[in-house]
Amino acid sequence: MAVKKALKRFWVYTIITQANAMGRQKVTSRETVGDISDVNSLRGRVFHQIRDNILSGKYKEHEELKEVAIGEEMGVSRTPVREAFRQLELEGLIKIIPNKGAYVTGITRKDVHDIYEMRSLLEGLCARWCCDNITQEQMNALEENIYLARFHTDRGNTEHLTALDNQFHDLLYEACGSKMLAHQLKDFHQYVIGIRRRTLSDLDRGIASNQEHEGILNAIKNNDRDLAEKLAHAHMINAYNNILARGLDQTYPE
Repeated sequence: MAVKKALKRFWVYTIITQANAMGRQKVTSRETVGDISDVNSLRGRVFHQIRDNILSGKYKEHEELKEVAIGEEMGVSRTPVREAFRQLELEGLIKIIPNKGAYVTGITRKDVHDIYEMRSLLEGLCARWCCDNITQEQMNALEENIYLARFHTDRGNTEHLTALDNQFHDLLYEACGSKMLAHQLKDFHQYVIGIRRRTLSDLDRGIASNQEHEGILNAIKNNDRDLAEKLAHAHMINAYNNILARGLDQTYPE
């Protein structure tokens, strides 16, 4: 019964996540324009869909992004696409050249290094703050997540590990009590989604990662702020070192 209950919760999380992703693809001009940071608004959904396409590799480095073509693909006017381009340039994901167009710059090896270095500090802070703000319901959800990850790794199944890893970190971000920190960490998490999938496809890393999750949660349960921060920091360093050891950083341009 415990396994079935945990699986049901995980599948609900997966379905909601997939529905949000599909919702970004089904953009219609009848929706409220809204703010670009609001994923449910027209502007926000156009921006997030283009960003997802860059980070997933659908739009390749140096590829020109054309407002008209993307607008037609998404069923929107050029205005929200142009606004998305401006935000993407601020994030360093595209470069707009006057009188020429917008070109994908994407994520470089240095960007990946910098993201993991910043995440190591911010994830540590997040775990520290969780000690003061986490609820029992969130604690239970994290325990279920770890249980499910162990259930799959014990059977050699790696296909669900990325989604479970996403869920674990999403739960931590929600439990830290700071929407500003949560927002920043979710963005960093999304920037390296592609390389994280490849990392967690390795069973040994999947097992080690879940054990590290368990250590972080135990420190939070014991209200040990220093240890929770230390373990969350080490978790990110270990993840990045695994990327280097497997040569996965070489899939990104210099």
